Amino acid sequence: MLLFQVDRSEDKTLTQQVYEEIRWRILENVLKENEKIPSSRELAKTIGVSRNIVLEAYHQLESEGYIHIKQRSGTFIASGTSISHLRKKDLQNTKQPAPTDNKCSSKKNIIDFKAGNPAMDHFPRKVWGKIVKEVCIDVPDSLFGYQDESGNEELKEELASYLETTRGVVCVPDQIVITSGATQALSLITKILVTEEKDSVIVEDPVTDEMRQIFLHNGATIIPVDTDVQGIIPSNIPQAKPSFVFVIPSHQFPLGGTLSIQRRIELINFAEKQNCYIVEDDYDSEFTYEGSPVRSMQGLAPEKVIYVGTFSKILAPALRIGYVVLPHELLSDFRKLKWYTDRHNSSLEQIVLARFMKEGHFLKHIRNMKRIYQRRRTALVNSLEKYFDHFTIIGENTGMHLVVEFPVIQFDKKLLQQLYCEGIKVYPVEEYAINKGNHSNKLLLGYGSLREEEIEEGVSILFNVISKCKHP
Repeated sequence: MLLFQVDRSEDKTLTQQVYEEIRWRILENVLKENEKIPSSRELAKTIGVSRNIVLEAYHQLESEGYIHIKQRSGTFIASGTSISHLRKKDLQNTKQPAPTDNKCSSKKNIIDFKAGNPAMDHFPRKVWGKIVKEVCIDVPDSLFGYQDESGNEELKEELASYLETTRGVVCVPDQIVITSGATQALSLITKILVTEEKDSVIVEDPVTDEMRQIFLHNGATIIPVDTDVQGIIPSNIPQAKPSFVFVIPSHQFPLGGTLSIQRRIELINFAEKQNCYIVEDDYDSEFTYEGSPVRSMQGLAPEKVIYVGTFSKILAPALRIGYVVLPHELLSDFRKLKWYTDRHNSSLEQIVLARFMKEGHFLKHIRNMKRIYQRRRTALVNSLEKYFDHFTIIGENTGMHLVVEFPVIQFDKKLLQQLYCEGIKVYPVEEYAINKGNHSNKLLLGYGSLREEEIEEGVSILFNVISKCKHP
């Protein structure tokens, strides 16, 4: 006998409840294959609903193949509808996750010195929300349809003007393609440029693991080149014929150096000689606290340098808006691949960002964030000076992180675990290195998302744990 209850207080319709109850019983083999079930009239009477409700549920089940109705014989469960045996097998094969080897006696709120995390508590929500509302009301119906794969024209015009003024980028709006952050831009670039004949990519070492994985995933072979306080060392580049050279010249990640003009010219000469491109990732260069931001490499050789940028560090990663400025000869192939990848980015968010820039909010936001990040950087430096006698800060007075070199200390897994158990998470530069062994005494400390009191507390924990290690 098929017996169950329906709940008239639920948001689901009675028809949906009847359908789901019978469907569940079929899948779990409670109702067996080829078993006869009550007629619609009988079931309606049993569970206390109208016959039309049961008829609708039966009709849905029949259309999906769960039941079949034989004229003058009744309604039967169809063959091949049970998956209970599969679920049992899945349960048998599913391994229980191994307990985490935390070794911490108590859970604490972790102060995370992760680099690249902006101060999301300062995102301009009110202004952004106001523009979102205006855009939804004002824009023509056509902008709710499919748009150009390269991005919104208004946003590209604002970007071209901004990049020329602040970064010295030489381009017209048509050379810009809007992407889902820098990640998609770099992935598409690699897909286009890496071939069987030129499958290698020259990268700075150390460099973020995310970048390496993007290149490797798209078929590239990585050639690491040592980096010092002035960025990548061109004289160390082997005589290879790479598809491109990847650099972060304005504020190298993680070491924080700025590539000198001499090295920039060396790299451009190398690219000309080897007939390859330079991919310039302009990482958090807006936040310069001494002097003016360094001009882009792209402005020196617009047809040899591919310029990649993102709004993730300036505004918020959740926006997923990045961009790439391409030499003319790559535009057609890149735009085609962009179209095949995701058609285009969200047009409405692009329009909101374009208005945000046009109305002056963007530059105002950058000025505001520079003040906040400078205070947080100062708090970090002051805290280090307060607690430590011997350390060296590496890199320029720029961005949302700094690298600190400590004499003697080796940031191995054991020390990192102790720090985590005491309440802070820090990031050794060695983790970003391809060739290991040169950076084991250096820490990358991001301060963008941390309040000043958290920064000082974190540095005090760092000092206490290191002191115990040196003097057990």
